[in-house]
Amino acid sequence: MDKNLAIIYLSIFVGLLLFAVVNVFQQIFKTRKRETALSRLRKKLEKEKGTAQEYYELASIYSEKKLFSQAVVLFQKALKAAEEEGEENSAPIYNGLGYVYFGQEQYDLAIRQYKEALKLKPDYVTALNNLGHAYERKKLTAQALQMYEDALKFAPNNKTAKRRAESLRRLVSA
Repeated sequence: MDKNLAIIYLSIFVGLLLFAVVNVFQQIFKTRKRETALSRLRKKLEKEKGTAQEYYELASIYSEKKLFSQAVVLFQKALKAAEEEGEENSAPIYNGLGYVYFGQEQYDLAIRQYKEALKLKPDYVTALNNLGHAYERKKLTAQALQMYEDALKFAPNNKTAKRRAESLRRLVSA
C-alpha cells in the first residue's frame, strides 16, 4: 500500500513538474518571438520610413513592455502613416494610443483616443471596454456603465463588460 501511495505522489509531482516546464518554454518562445520582432522592426524603422502597420506593431511591443513614452511616439507615427497611406481603419491605432495614455494615468487623453477609435468603428468592443475603464478611473460611474452596456450590445458574452457592468449597477443602485 505504501508503495502505491509513493507512486501516486511521484506521478503527481512529475505531472506538476511537466506542467511547469511546458509553461516556462511557452514563455521563453513568446518572449523570444517578441524580442525578435522588436529588433527587426527597430532596425528597419531606423533605416527607412515604415508603414502604419510596422509602427503599430513596434508601438504595441513597447506598450507591452510598459515603455509608454516610446510607444506614444510610435503610435502617433502610425497614425500619420495611416493617413498618408489612406488607411481607413485606424481604430486599433487610436485604441493603442489610448491604452498607452491610460498606462501613464493620463485618463483624459486616453478617453479622447478611445472616442476617436469609436468614431471610426462604433462596434469596437475593446475600445468600449477601455473607455469604460477610463471613465471608472475618472469616477464617472454612469458613463462607464453605459460603455460596458454598449459593449454588451455588440458582444453579449464579453466577460469583462459583464463583470464590470454588474459591479457598477450595484454601485449606482446603492
